[in-house]
Amino acid sequence: MRDVRPAWCPAIPGVSDFLELNLRTYVFDEQGRPGVWFYSLDCNQWFAVKLARTFFHLRYEHAKMRAQVDGNGRVDYRSQRSGAARESRFRYTASGASGLAEPGTLEFFLVERYRLFSHDVRRHRLFTGRVWHEPYRITGANVPLWDDEVLQLSGFDSRGRAPDHICAAEPVHVRIFPPERGGGIR
Repeated sequence: MRDVRPAWCPAIPGVSDFLELNLRTYVFDEQGRPGVWFYSLDCNQWFAVKLARTFFHLRYEHAKMRAQVDGNGRVDYRSQRSGAARESRFRYTASGASGLAEPGTLEFFLVERYRLFSHDVRRHRLFTGRVWHEPYRITGANVPLWDDEVLQLSGFDSRGRAPDHICAAEPVHVRIFPPERGGGIR
């Protein structure tokens, strides 16, 4: 995440750039609008964690994280959530030419989501926030090293199963609008 900030504020060195690792699922609200529900969002910037929890009611968790990219574009990504027993590690490289996801494909279903949902646990309220970005340009990815620790931390029994689907996306500029009270999701 780069230059994360409110629209009226300049990026703040040491605060506006951070790493993030999320575990999410795909949902629709009562009006049939597609979006994402985050089980967790690990982040290495404590201030971003506090703001996202407070104002967006998202399940951010502080983590020690680092990402290194070598000269061949291979990414070595590591994350250890505060209080977790071990570090998660991923190694991946984007492969092939990138392009837009075609409507009706699994890739389109997975990446073209323009709404997020969250829950204010204290007040028992569901929130929704619009998200805007240019369509993702995606490609395949080679992932020789992956980890299921984030699944286990969220209570899933993953049993070391390999990922069902893998793709990589080029960076996009994202705008997230203030959350609004929402209805139910399914």
